[in-house]
Amino acid sequence: MAVSMSPKQKVYQAVLNEIRRYINENNLKPGDKLPSERDLAENLQAGRSSIREALRAMELLGLIETRSGQGTFLSIYKPYQTVELLASFILQGSKTKQDLTVAKIIIEKEIAKLAFHQLDNEDIHVLKTIAKENKTKKHSEFFRFLFKKTDNHLLTKIWDLMEDFSQTINERNYDKMFYEDLIAVYQKQKYDAIEGLFEDV
Repeated sequence: MAVSMSPKQKVYQAVLNEIRRYINENNLKPGDKLPSERDLAENLQAGRSSIREALRAMELLGLIETRSGQGTFLSIYKPYQTVELLASFILQGSKTKQDLTVAKIIIEKEIAKLAFHQLDNEDIHVLKTIAKENKTKKHSEFFRFLFKKTDNHLLTKIWDLMEDFSQTINERNYDKMFYEDLIAVYQKQKYDAIEGLFEDV
């Protein structure tokens, strides 16, 4: 069932979309200055209050920063700010936490498959070294290496965000044998076995 939006919400969403389009069309980069609220209101044909509300939301998400006496500037993206928002407001329910865990496992399974044809003997050695380490960040390091080999930036950003938030719930590794078994799958070139490994997670 679609969620209906109030006229105020529609205006607010439209303003956000217009600001995003303005940033893209003017090829603005982190550190570049945005026009003033007044100029944005004139350029985007929107009310000052709607512009102000949209800018506040962008600042809360860490997308922009306001410098006293200087104006508003595009920020360098900082994942931890989004993680803090998720932790504080969105992902507190036990069902949502469970859904996050399941979704992260699905992404990790797919990245394990995508990395299958990208790994050479040197990469296998790196994975073995990580798998032998007995530390809480082993899981993150193991899969971050696989993500790097796939060169899929979108999936990497999604997983990074989910992994960072997962650390606020608990530092969780798979069973020790999982990492060794996955490495063995890569060595023996048994692509179809990846699915079975993740079914037992």
